[in-house]
This record gives sequence, C-alpha cells and structure tokens, in this order.
Amino acid sequence: MTGAAATLARIRRLAAILAAILAALAAAAAVSPSALASSATAGSLELEPGRSQAAGKRFTVAGVHWRGKGSVVFRTRSLSGRWSAWRPAAPEDEDGPDSRSREGKARSGWRIGNPWWVGPSDRIETRTTGTVSRVRAHLVWSPEVRVPFRVPAATVAPPIVPRASWGASESIRRGPPVYASSVRFSLVHHTAGTNSYTRAQAPAIVKGIQLFHVQSNGWNDIGYNFLVDRFGTIYEGRFGGVDKNVVGAHARGFNTGSVGIALLGTYGSAQPSQAAQDAIAKLIAWRLDVAHVDPAGMSTVISSGSERFANGVPVLLRNVSGHRDTGATSCPGNALYGKLNALASASSSIGLPKIYEPRIEESEGIHRFRARLSAAAPWTVTIANAAGLEVARGAGSGRLIDWSWDATLAPAARYSWTISSVGARPATGPLRIQGTSATLRVEASATPVGITPNGDRQNDSATLDYRLSTPANLTVEIVDSSLQVVSTVVDRVWTGAGPRKLTIGGASLPDGRYTIVLRARTPLGLEATRTVPLTVSRTLGLVSLAPPAISPNGDGRSDRLEIRFSLTAPATVRVRVLREGRWVATPFVPTPYGPGTYRFRWDGRRGAAPIRDGSYSVVLESTDLVGTVAAEVPFTSDVTAPTVEILDTRKLRVRVSEPATLFLRINGVRSVRQVRKAAVVNVPTDGPATRVRVVARDAAGNRSAPVLKVRKQG
Repeated sequence: MTGAAATLARIRRLAAILAAILAALAAAAAVSPSALASSATAGSLELEPGRSQAAGKRFTVAGVHWRGKGSVVFRTRSLSGRWSAWRPAAPEDEDGPDSRSREGKARSGWRIGNPWWVGPSDRIETRTTGTVSRVRAHLVWSPEVRVPFRVPAATVAPPIVPRASWGASESIRRGPPVYASSVRFSLVHHTAGTNSYTRAQAPAIVKGIQLFHVQSNGWNDIGYNFLVDRFGTIYEGRFGGVDKNVVGAHARGFNTGSVGIALLGTYGSAQPSQAAQDAIAKLIAWRLDVAHVDPAGMSTVISSGSERFANGVPVLLRNVSGHRDTGATSCPGNALYGKLNALASASSSIGLPKIYEPRIEESEGIHRFRARLSAAAPWTVTIANAAGLEVARGAGSGRLIDWSWDATLAPAARYSWTISSVGARPATGPLRIQGTSATLRVEASATPVGITPNGDRQNDSATLDYRLSTPANLTVEIVDSSLQVVSTVVDRVWTGAGPRKLTIGGASLPDGRYTIVLRARTPLGLEATRTVPLTVSRTLGLVSLAPPAISPNGDGRSDRLEIRFSLTAPATVRVRVLREGRWVATPFVPTPYGPGTYRFRWDGRRGAAPIRDGSYSVVLESTDLVGTVAAEVPFTSDVTAPTVEILDTRKLRVRVSEPATLFLRINGVRSVRQVRKAAVVNVPTDGPATRVRVVARDAAGNRSAPVLKVRKQG
C-alpha cells in the first residue's frame, strides 16, 4: 500500500469513528424525558419498629405510613454508611386531598407521613410513641435527571418548568384533573426535608414527591399545583394546566378554589432564599391575576372539613395565606410564614395595572357589571353575541367599574362579556340571556357571618342582604345542624324583585351553627332556594378601643391603642388591623385565653415603622368550640400636627387645617373652641383683639405650634 493510500485509509477510519460518536450523541439527545426518568421507582416495606432493616434496593425519598393514634420517627442510612438524624414521619399532617373526595379515601385507616428527600440510601429504621399497630415504609428511587428545562410558550411570566422537563410520569396518574369554578386565594407550603439540595437534585425531588403521592399515598397525582426550589426555579405541579383552576391535594378542606405553592425544604427557622421569595411573588402575581384576585385582599372560604375547621365553617383568609391558616400544622414554617405579608405586597405591585373581582348582578333583565382596578384608569365593558359581534358597550373612568346593560329586549341566546382597561389582563365570561321566559333566582349574604347576641349592641344581630330576580312569595327560616327549623323570620310574604335587607336576631337562639334558608315561589310555580351560614356564640363580649385616635410618634401623647375585650368561655383570640379592608398589621398572634376581661396595648407600628395617617379598624376574632365570631371597631391614626393661622384680629378669624380643639388667649383671657372640620373660624370677642395667641390640638393629641399676633394701637 502506497503512503498516500495508507493516509487515505486512516482518514476514513477516523471519519467512521467520528460518525459513530456523533450518532451516539444524537441518540442520547433524542431520548425523551420520560425515558430518562424511567429508572425512577417506588415500593413499600413492612417495618418492625426499633429495628434497622435493609430496603433491598437503593432509595432517595422515604416516607412512613402507620396505623394507630401514636406517632412515628424514622432515620435512614446513606450508601456511605452514615445514619441521618431522626425525622418526624408526618410534620405536616394536613397535606392531602379533601377527605370526602375519591382520592381522599385512598388510604383510609392509615396515617400518612410526608416524603423526605434523604439522598441515596439503603437502610431505614423507625421508632414509635403511643399506640402504633403497623408501620410501613414507602421508598422511592428518583435519581438526578439532567433534562434541559423548557418554558411553555403560553406562559407570560414567570418561566415555569413543565411536567415533561422534570420527568413527570403521566402513566401513573390515577384520574383526570378536577377543576374548580374559580380560584380565590393561594396557599403557601414547604415540603419538609433538606434545604441543602443541589440545583440538579431539585427536579429529582419533585419527581420523588410525585411518585410518593401517587404510588404510596394513592392520590391521583402530585398534590401541589406548583413547586419552587431554593434557586428560584418554578415547577408545574398537578396535571391539568398551569392557568386552569385545577383542584390540588395540598390542604385538606381547602383545595377547591385555591392554588397550592410548595417551597422545597423546611423553613421553621431557616430563612427562604431571596431567589425563592422572588419566584413565589412573581408566580402569585401572575396566577392570581389570571383569576383577577387581589393578592393583598381577603376572602371568606367555606371549609369542606379539616382538623382545624369543620365542614361548612366560613373562614376569613388572606388571599396569600399559609397552610397553617387552614389546618392544624406548622406549615410553611415560621420563617416562611413571616414572609407572607411581604410576598403579598410584592405580588400586588407586579404586572400592574390589574382588574380585580369582576362580577355580574342580574335583576329583572338588568345585568350590572362590577369590578375594581388596581388604580384609577379608563375602562370598558363590552357584550358580544355568539358570532363575536359587539351588541352593547359601556365605558367610564376611575378605580371602580360599574355599568349596567338592559337585556330585557335582547334575543334569548348565549353572549360573552369583557371588562377591559389599557394594559390590564381583560376579564371575560359567558352570559346566557333567557329572553322573555321568566326565571327566578335568589341571592343572599349575611353580615356578619357570626353574631354575639349578648345585649352589648355589638354584633347582636346580622343583616341579611338578599335579592329576588322576579317578584315572589318569600319565606326565610333558620335551621339548626339537624335541619330542624328553629325560627321563622319571614313567612310567605309577597316580595318584589330587587335588593332587600332583613335583620336576623339571635337572642332566642342557643350558641351553635345555623343555616338561614330563603325559599321563593311565584304564582306560576317557579321556585328557588338560597342558604347562608350563620354562627351564634356569646363567648365574645364587647370589644372597645381607647383612644379613638392615636398618634404613634413617640411623643408620649396617645402613642398606644388600648384594645379591650371579654370572654365568657375559653377561646383562641386573633387580632388584626385593617385599612380599607386590607390586612396591614397584626398586634398579637392567635392566643388561647380563659374566661375573663383583658386589656392590651399596641404601639401602632407595622414592623419597625408606625402605620400611616388614616382610618383603620381593629378586627378581633374569637374561636371557640362553636366556631368563629368577630368584632370590628374603627380608629384613626394621626401623627400630623394641625396648623393654625390668624387671618384678622379686628374681627377675629382663625384658619385651622383639620378638626381640632382651639385654645385661645385673647387680650389675656383664655377660651376654648371646638372646630369640627378644616375651616376658617369666626371667633366672637368683647371689643378689639389686640393680643391673640392660638394653639390647636387634634383628636390624636397632636399640638400645633403656638401662633401669636399683636395689633398695634392707634
């Protein structure tokens, strides 16, 4: 073989080797995420407490189920032979589907523990306290999977890692997704387990949680709607669509209508990373905007049954709440829970402007469209027919959206409505017009939902706001928990269409949970019913504040607000401060108290800074064996001193900047005058005022600088 031929042969051999390498790399790149994750497995192992047992295979995620009222702790041994610290099997008992749902009954009789990321391990040992009859370990092998993260094109912000990218196993899902009619609030969790995972391990932890929730707990899919790691990466959780109202399995009794967001790790004392906080704030800002929910607002949610709130109990929740607000759990840990108000505030400021709380009220063919903007701006409401052609339009400007459409002459058909404002995500929905065929609907709500009929004139009764769509005979009854009628408030009274009010007194009702039932019937036989929950509890006595106006500026005058209340039975008391319905401060954490009278003082601060000037209210909630009742009392914060100006001394005229008490010395004679509003005040005098001195003091104790004016004689 010639030298040239040998060289050519070597080149061909190198080319063949290079082609084989490229083919192998291409084949590896073509492997789907599900194939890469196919090595992930889950299994169970019956355990003997107090004895170390080999798992028979490697595992990275471990959790324990057991029977009995006792508790269980466990530890695991790494592949290097080192034993971990003892871990509680179920630090977050309230994770899970609603108890009455199909997947909630999947492990009936077993206490379900949490999945812990333990890293590559091969042995497990448990210890029990109290009555425990059986213990079973559920072990998951979920190795690190290096799959490139992809972002769905439909995601506006923030980037979300889809299920395929973290290796979700779609074949193991036990049922199709269930959807709620709307999303009303978000619940923040931590998953428990280590905080020292790497960026590469995070998707494996998410994958391990899915395997544990489905194959160990028997749930339909992973319980959380979203998961976030400490590096700020957001993962799509339960199957069904990131922008759909998917019902999760993360907060027993409160899954429907909520978005469950879990931060990987444990945050009892460890602070969540800034990257994780920023990601959660962006996620909440986007997901609640899709639902047109104000992150800084509050909602009343009816429990479907948890260890903390029985079925049917109305619970007032922040729209960015922690899991402990709905269940008997410490989740999401004190450190993360303490960040929720800041996360809600941050979420409120992201992606403005926004449209909040769109709703429709209908009466006798008049459809009233209402909503709220994050800031005053021009807005438009449009109605379109099934072909997409606009048939009606209303417009205005301001923060509140309020427009009515008279559809009495509109043909019976399906329509759609859109509320829009420049830059904001539009709110849309379907609308069915029945035409001339009459329909009967009853709408109703009670304020407050819990009353304290103890004769102190504070929440002794509730106001029932109701509306009939068509004139009808109306009956209003109160029934107890056994569905027995205990009071008939209205008995078949002919009532016109439109809004009405009715007072519901509780003096004759024993403490307990009740239901207000409204039944309407027209002469043509149309019937409609509406129910409203009502709690009656006399545990909470009069709640009062002193002084009615505070000035938390540290000058020693009216710096603190005294909160007074009394209890006739043991209860847990929670105190919040609201401004325009928004939760702005928490003077005291929820605390159990016995019967008695209590007084507490609050320094008027929100964190390190005093609250701003304005009108506020203190909401004090009392939760006893019956339920929760609350009293709301207004007060004012004012750290700004009034200003005064003497305009004229011939006919003494004084200008004051706000309601205040004027202390005057006129020609050496003292006098006091009350001023009810900012105004120019004419002050009567006996003869010419040659020397005038004025000081103003407002209701919060702030004093103006003294003003002196001397008029020359002659």
